Amino acid sequence: IEIYSLHVDCKVTSRFAHTVITSKIVNRANESREATFEVELPKTAFITNFSMSIDGKVYPGIIKEKVSAQKEYDAAVSRGQSAGLVKITGRKLEQFHVSVSIAAASKVTFELVYEELLKRQLGLFELLIKVRPQQLVKHFQIDVHIFEPQGIRFLETDSTFMTNELTEALTKVQNETKAHILFKPTVDQQKINPELDETLLNGDFLVRYDVKRVATAGDIQIVNGYFVHYFAPQEMPVFPKNVIFVIDRSGSMAGRKIEQTRDALLKILRDLRPEDHFSFITFNNKVAEWKSALLQATAENVASAAGFVQTITARGGTDIDRALLTAVSVLDKAERLPERSVSMIILLTDGQPTSGESNVEVIQENIKKAVNGKYALFCLGFGFDVSYRFLEKMALSNGGIARRLYENADAALQLQGFYQEVATPILTKIEMQYPENTVEGLTKNNFKLFFEGSEIVVSGKISNGLDLLPVEIKAQSHTSDLTLKEEANVKEKEQVFQNQSYIFGNFIERLWAYLTIQQLLEKSISAQEEQQKALEARALELSLQYGFVTPLTAMVVTKPAGQQQTELANKPTEAG
Repeated sequence: IEIYSLHVDCKVTSRFAHTVITSKIVNRANESREATFEVELPKTAFITNFSMSIDGKVYPGIIKEKVSAQKEYDAAVSRGQSAGLVKITGRKLEQFHVSVSIAAASKVTFELVYEELLKRQLGLFELLIKVRPQQLVKHFQIDVHIFEPQGIRFLETDSTFMTNELTEALTKVQNETKAHILFKPTVDQQKINPELDETLLNGDFLVRYDVKRVATAGDIQIVNGYFVHYFAPQEMPVFPKNVIFVIDRSGSMAGRKIEQTRDALLKILRDLRPEDHFSFITFNNKVAEWKSALLQATAENVASAAGFVQTITARGGTDIDRALLTAVSVLDKAERLPERSVSMIILLTDGQPTSGESNVEVIQENIKKAVNGKYALFCLGFGFDVSYRFLEKMALSNGGIARRLYENADAALQLQGFYQEVATPILTKIEMQYPENTVEGLTKNNFKLFFEGSEIVVSGKISNGLDLLPVEIKAQSHTSDLTLKEEANVKEKEQVFQNQSYIFGNFIERLWAYLTIQQLLEKSISAQEEQQKALEARALELSLQYGFVTPLTAMVVTKPAGQQQTELANKPTEAG
């Protein structure tokens, strides 16, 4: 079985990435063989299309509601049900895997399409392409086209497998608003050494970039009646933060995990700003406060905290409820904190609540009532013994987010990286306002916190014949209350994309649908049952209308007669 051509074609238009992976395979044997198509794609992406063409006949994947697709599938495979085609393979990736049997001398072309909105983190957008052909490929090519009307401020490529020879196969052409990156190694360049038929291509190919920002009220782009508004203010004063680290030191954290936690906390301590206030609470079946109040991050206090962190050892049970309630009460009682500051609790745990209150629903209620919208709660789940769903619901109900830390060599870096994302709050209570009578289907438009290095994205549909789209942003910075105003000229904005050859269709409409579905799904996690059903129904409707494989839909993949007829591609979630 020979992969004679593998092409990754990615078009990024204003942060929205559309990736097509085409693999062409020939069976050189004189009997039928299995041809396999295996691709890793970002978890944040939605698959939108898949097809196999075998000797000119096309077998398309069809996206249906997950429940009905599952029924169809179960009927087809009444015995020995095979696993779905997609599974999570790591911190950032999931894998799509399909095999089909092809006759001697036959050819098959696999094509997979997925889309995602690139999210700005720590000041950059990152496009991740996983490269793992597992054999030398005669025609191997990666094409990345980027078009950013705001202008490209910075662009770099990076890879985990580059050699000097391979670097010669990489070209980068760039002007003010566009970039084209081409990676096209010959078979000889792909080889580990000239004698062996082994490939070097195994790992991540990354493109990182950022855009120019001039307008204070962000940047608005419009195509075919849909708009997207990007807002990422720069050079703002940073809010002092009051942060309590709530660290699990139960028995299961013993060994590598607690070591990595200590390493990360020591580095985080060094990153605290002098005007920040902080404290630690550690817990197993007992809850221990390092100090009874928040301390200012002076050199002396930070040094004393570093001494304490080195003494954290792990044994005992897990009382998450009391640990978090203690953290809330420390913030409630805190005195002499900076007038305008941001308070947050960062919980790190690797297990289920086993001591004290162990009913997760009761814990969620208790914490929500105690936090009462005053503080942001971030939940980090270490490894796979945690109930991720419980942590995610608790974080989303309290203005924060949840993250899973993967138990591998870079766990300390993952923890530190997460802290860096929330380390510099520069705006609170952000409201993005648009005229009600002219905009519909608006995505989330008010945000509790904005961290430096990230970006706020709002999208919606504007009514026909609108000439000017006025926007107003209200927010609080550390030093003042802000009101920013901007007016977008609809015709001028639409002009920007008119003559661009590689813009794919109504990309802002698809971006709007992608963002809306993501937000509906996130909102449904912390919603009550009735509302949850309504949110999911709307997300399902959009997933089907725009052809996205989301957690509510599935793609039915049909094969030639005589082979296992149907297989399912689902969208796995972090909560499983």
